Amino acid sequence: MNLPFEPQRQTRDYQASDAAHHIHAFVDQKALNAEGPRVMVRGEGLYLWDSEGKRYLDGMSGLWCTQLGYGRKDLTAAAAAQMDQLAYYNMFFHTTHPAVIELSELLFSLLPGHYSHVIYTNSGSEANEVLIRTVRRYWQVLGKPQKKIMIGRWNGYHGSTLAASALGGMKFMHEMGGLIPDVAHIDEPYWYAQGGELTPAEFGRRCALQLEEKILELGAQNVAGFIAEPFQGAGGMIFPPESYWPEIQRICRQYDVLLCADEVIGGFGRTGEWFAHQHFGFEPDTLSIAKGLTSGYLPMGGLVLSKRMAEALVERGGVFAHGLTYSGHPVAAAVALANLKALRDEGIVRQVKDDTGPYLHTLLHEVFGNHPLIGDIQGTGLLAALQFVEDKGTRKRFANENDLAWQCRTFGFEEGVIIRSTLGRMIMAPALVASHAELDELVDKTRIAVDRTARIAGKL
Repeated sequence: MNLPFEPQRQTRDYQASDAAHHIHAFVDQKALNAEGPRVMVRGEGLYLWDSEGKRYLDGMSGLWCTQLGYGRKDLTAAAAAQMDQLAYYNMFFHTTHPAVIELSELLFSLLPGHYSHVIYTNSGSEANEVLIRTVRRYWQVLGKPQKKIMIGRWNGYHGSTLAASALGGMKFMHEMGGLIPDVAHIDEPYWYAQGGELTPAEFGRRCALQLEEKILELGAQNVAGFIAEPFQGAGGMIFPPESYWPEIQRICRQYDVLLCADEVIGGFGRTGEWFAHQHFGFEPDTLSIAKGLTSGYLPMGGLVLSKRMAEALVERGGVFAHGLTYSGHPVAAAVALANLKALRDEGIVRQVKDDTGPYLHTLLHEVFGNHPLIGDIQGTGLLAALQFVEDKGTRKRFANENDLAWQCRTFGFEEGVIIRSTLGRMIMAPALVASHAELDELVDKTRIAVDRTARIAGKL
């Protein structure tokens, strides 16, 4: 167990220095400076402690990444041993090293057999940056250099760098940094908000057919790939109807468009399968990975390629003009290797599928199935979203749903649980090692936060 952390400075001193030097992610910095951020100082299992000694159950696995929870001695030992042996070397200069080789051997033993190669990065954003260049290079090698256009989805999220945010469909991010050429978007498959009178199955097919319409509009000879998350993460943990992915795959195959799955959140056991596309039953050409690859202990991501793509790039592509200083970093690779071994050898992914995942969703439906503020419960495995609704009969959402969800998130912190708000949805994704007792605590404290929010909204 990690020893208690004794802060060497007062919380207000940490906060003042933080305000003097940092611009935080996705927040009004001036408002945060006035409020003062929580200063997290220690983690153990599913729990975090701040500099004031308050304990929180982390219902979000950090940012969907701490699959094994905090304080895993096997991961820190792997990092220390690798630092002692070879703290750094690169994959330039015709060199490699054992840690990255052994990691890839294990990774591809866990992946379906039609994948063979990986390009390592430092994050999911970088993986999706590399995706654009790699997909375009693939089509160049095949003699189709005009196939450049990438199609994404509105409200999809693929990272915060310029090209990755362009692939994503969050317009407020586009307003900050602009777009890049040869990127297009179609609608998200968010039935609860946009399905109208259609059944989920009808709506799923209609959303998928937008891809075919967009390909025909742009010209199939110009479209390189379609990228999407198997389920939308930062966009609200939105699960598409069952009719969606089979139709998307059919369209991509029919028009010779690469199907690219962003598995940064869904990968490494989150759904109860090793990768989320396996849960939804489709077969992508590429997988963007990160987060759960190392359980968040060190930065690492990658772009996984199908055998047909890798064969073309290796056998016919010549020099691959791409590289990163820290691609395949030995210490990150050693931690990732220890992490994947633990997920495999401890049966954690199977446990999520057969035990803790079903337990969580049974509990959520028991507690929130008839709650006056909750119109829908989505998810699988150890991830879920609660949909706020003003009128269940019409699926009418609150005009101020963002404010209500943010208030619910704040109530959660006050109750000692970390959950996330996105639009009018409350999201949870605890570490994959969560026990039944910890899931009980997660749901109970979330219920208190939701009840407090319902009173503000006039629903209780």
